[in-house]
Amino acid sequence: MADIIQLLPDHVANQIAAGEVVQRPSSVVKELLENAIDAGANHIKLIIKDAGKTLIQVVDNGKGMSVTDARLSFERHATSKIKTADDLFDLHTKGFRGEALASIAAIAHVELKTKQAGEDIGTQINIEGSEVVSQEAVAVPNGTSLSVKNLFFNIPARRNFLKSNTVETRHIIDEFNRVTLAHPNIGFTMHHNGSEIFNLSISNKRQRLVNVFGSKTNEKLVPVEENTEVLNISGFVCKPEFAKKTRGEQFFFVNDRFIKSSYLNHAINGAFEGLLREGTHASYFLYLEVDPKTIDINIHPTKTEIKFDDEHTLYALLKSAVKHSLGQFNIAPVLDFDRDGNMDTPYNFKDREASNPVIEVDRSFNPFKEEKAVSNKGMSTTFKKEPVTSWESLYVGLESKSNDDTDTFSQMQFESEEVTPSIFDDDQNANKTFQLHNKYIVNTIKSGMLMIDQHRAHQRVLYEQFLQHITVKEAVSQQLLFPLALEFTNSEVAILDSLKEQLEQTGFVFSKLEKNEVEITGVPVSIVESNVSAVLEQLINDIENEVPDSHFSQTDLLAKSMAKSLAIKTGQRLTVQEQEHLVNSLFACKEPSISPTNKATFITMRVEDIDHKFN
Repeated sequence: MADIIQLLPDHVANQIAAGEVVQRPSSVVKELLENAIDAGANHIKLIIKDAGKTLIQVVDNGKGMSVTDARLSFERHATSKIKTADDLFDLHTKGFRGEALASIAAIAHVELKTKQAGEDIGTQINIEGSEVVSQEAVAVPNGTSLSVKNLFFNIPARRNFLKSNTVETRHIIDEFNRVTLAHPNIGFTMHHNGSEIFNLSISNKRQRLVNVFGSKTNEKLVPVEENTEVLNISGFVCKPEFAKKTRGEQFFFVNDRFIKSSYLNHAINGAFEGLLREGTHASYFLYLEVDPKTIDINIHPTKTEIKFDDEHTLYALLKSAVKHSLGQFNIAPVLDFDRDGNMDTPYNFKDREASNPVIEVDRSFNPFKEEKAVSNKGMSTTFKKEPVTSWESLYVGLESKSNDDTDTFSQMQFESEEVTPSIFDDDQNANKTFQLHNKYIVNTIKSGMLMIDQHRAHQRVLYEQFLQHITVKEAVSQQLLFPLALEFTNSEVAILDSLKEQLEQTGFVFSKLEKNEVEITGVPVSIVESNVSAVLEQLINDIENEVPDSHFSQTDLLAKSMAKSLAIKTGQRLTVQEQEHLVNSLFACKEPSISPTNKATFITMRVEDIDHKFN
């Protein structure tokens, strides 16, 4: 029988490796930015077009590469970071596998320009699908410029797998933020389709956070600092009142490398226990420094997961450090929850000694004798005893008064008590609906009864209303007495700007929408002013994650997100009139049987089904 096992060609092996390393354009951005950092650059520029599908370019002023190194860098498992297996457990750099550039070159058109500081001329290499098209000497500035064009040009299936430009851009910005937050000592700029998105100068950690997430971030931060033999912790957590419904602002950096760890996240949640509103998540930006020999980075292709030698110790240290910071800055409540602040010692009396009160008693004082009592200050006071009459005089005239008040008493009208109808009322049609566990609405029909999910039913009603408003452009807006000022990150404002026309058709009125500031002067009639921020946050989160899928239109996604945010929640008590109105509104919809997320809004139970239960 013939042999069937054979070695894969290099270009096929590179494409398979690219499936692990390069999942989307943001993966390329991450690898190229990390290479620029390892090259010792202090300023890095990122340029993307069409969310990275057309162009991803990273330009740095690092040490550059020689002619030989430039050509060798695109070979598989070629790296300058490690030389022996022991180096894997003592890593101080970002990249070390030597697969990134080879994988990227296998699925894109790559152009590399690089020059070392001591050289007069640099090198340019063009590669298309692992094939070196050209290599020549060129005049370029010191550092490296690497351009990745037409990503996945030779793998159409992977290119079709990519999401919309909005979603892919958001993933790129996320990776960009993770790298920039870990390295505030490096300046970064980012351009998308010719417009500048970020321009971050060299700064400290706090200033970098403010530059990335907006100027008002500064007042939200609580510093965390703890140094031990095992672990050094620095960074910030956000105050509980600024907790968000999404987990977007949760960052762990281990040795300046962004990681994801549900175990360490649980430690943060434990430190914030009792301080957060239900359904919200704490925001944090924590930098952990550990001995590289005690961690293993090489357990995940994207290197975002790390294996720690002693996770339990890190968990305890992290939880206690965050708790200490929250208590130190008076964020966490004190033990005496009922303490009255008015009983605190005033500031002016803080250093004074307490004086014992002196009580003086006039033992000769008698209030039943007419006499003059001399006070301590020498002022005279006369005490006079009133004449005491017999006790029988207290009841004189009482009998006549009671007779006169009889008529008045009989004329008084009393408020009648509210009569509560019996649960077994003879009129069975008095209430057609009733609420079950503040979750379901039960309605009787000829064949049996309907059980309606109030949250899903209201979602369907609002969804069709918003769709109609956006399509017909006849939404009613209520003007606010004072403009509502909200703050979002630059990328979030960009998302709102792309949805501005549709949002205005639902009833929103924007007077300002730039940088990281949003000012609203009008909101839809169905939205309470206090819920505007939560509705927009949920909308941004849905757009970023493209819920439910990419083939839905942006208008449809907007209507679904707003309906989900504003729908009646499970556990909300409704009056009989509200129940009947919701039922009538549901069955006036075009698709009353399913919610916008394709889940059943009601179920029918026939009398025969109920009878069967008793058999």
